[in-house]
Amino acid sequence: MLSVKEVSTKKGVRNFVKFPFKLYKQSPYWVPPIISEEMKIFDEATNPILKDAELKLFLAYRGSKVVGRIAAIINWIEVNTQNTRKMRFGWFDFIDDLEVSRALLAKVTEIGKQQNLAFIEGPVGFSNLDKVGVLTYGFDHIGTMVSWYNHPYYKTHLEALEFKVEKEYFEHKHAFKDIRIENYNRLESVIKKRYGLKELNFKKTQDMMQYADQMFDLFNESYSELSSFVKITDIQKDFMKKKFLNFIAPEYIKFVVNTDEKLVGFAVVMPSFAEALQKMKGKLIPFGLFHLIKAQKSKSVNFLLIGIHPEYQNKGVHAILFSEYHRSFKTKGITECRRTPELSDNKAIQKLWREFNPQLIKKRCTYKKVL
Repeated sequence: MLSVKEVSTKKGVRNFVKFPFKLYKQSPYWVPPIISEEMKIFDEATNPILKDAELKLFLAYRGSKVVGRIAAIINWIEVNTQNTRKMRFGWFDFIDDLEVSRALLAKVTEIGKQQNLAFIEGPVGFSNLDKVGVLTYGFDHIGTMVSWYNHPYYKTHLEALEFKVEKEYFEHKHAFKDIRIENYNRLESVIKKRYGLKELNFKKTQDMMQYADQMFDLFNESYSELSSFVKITDIQKDFMKKKFLNFIAPEYIKFVVNTDEKLVGFAVVMPSFAEALQKMKGKLIPFGLFHLIKAQKSKSVNFLLIGIHPEYQNKGVHAILFSEYHRSFKTKGITECRRTPELSDNKAIQKLWREFNPQLIKKRCTYKKVL
């Protein structure tokens, strides 16, 4: 007999986090999270976004066996400030049984109706910097630490339950050898002189952190027109600095400033930790940190974010960032660059990469249903 229960204990949260480890045990493409870090995401004491969001976790059981999970999320900033009456769901995993996926989504639907929300959409996280989307293409490519992986049947279940595609995301990769940097180097010189710009490179995290708040402010400005955007609050900035920026080698974060030292462009790159996380199997102790440290020398990198101030968009600022990364990547012997999920309608970001011979490797979608 199937039952769905709300998670109310630390043990329950651990079971919630660990369920995919069983579901994807045989998959060579799934990238597991670090269990202890994943649990912190669902704890208001460690994740400040929960001060502005409501979260309920549910597990589906057959007898005593966990067969599915889902997170029901309401981002109150999105609902009250942006008047987007969205009921979010995420961390959605289940066995290939329509009864299970239907029962889990029914719990989220029930909450959405109780709160008088207009529609349900997912899988998404709390904000724009969380994982997003059901994978619909590219199941034979390894995932990343910042994206969800899933079995092909997820799409079929959502369609059977009358969910419709709301947003589509693309992931591309390109070989370092395919980068033709000469034009960007020439453009870099011109743009610096024309607009009085300069690049900032860092060797110490503490030096980079002086500009971190400006970076998140610029993220809010440069991404505000996208259909999925929810502003990052000041308290979330502090969380992101500790969770992400402290984790990334400073030479992989590039800034461009004007003569007033105001940030006008940024990009954040991370070495691929996918294989290291697979070896760790969710555990930092005893050898997890060793695998993470070793992965810092990975020859594959992931572009996480790139943003240009609206006043400087279409003025070639990206040429400065690309030129700086090319120099760093050449020194480190990088062979492959991969972009994390980008909205398919974000034509501006796709245009930046068109000369790099990008290869589409994954597609993913969020799904929507009116409540």
